[in-house]
Amino acid sequence: MLYLDRPAWPWRGRLWSHLISDVSPAELHVFAETLGVSRRGFDRDHYDIPAERFAMAVWLGARVVPSRELVRLLRQAGLRRPKHLARPRPEPPATRPRPEPPATRSPGDAALPVLHPC
Repeated sequence: MLYLDRPAWPWRGRLWSHLISDVSPAELHVFAETLGVSRRGFDRDHYDIPAERFAMAVWLGARVVPSRELVRLLRQAGLRRPKHLARPRPEPPATRPRPEPPATRSPGDAALPVLHPC
């Protein structure tokens, strides 16, 4: 099932709704595409839907619920992706010992052996 809250979230001079699916992200993407909403509107576990598309979303079958209900439905379905889990932080680089620099010779030392300490 698809759900959305009323357009109440201001951003860039417009009001926005949140559209979710309690079935799968695939269902959500297909519905958003049907609405004509760009994939850029997808944010972890929901789409941001402009107020101008709200009536069309309802007409196509999305059920209007309060914002808190959206979060509850996502959690219940196991599809909630909080910000702190959405983009894992990169691992710090592994510390490896630096390799020993190779023994160097000058061009005139070609016949001399390189001695390494034991």
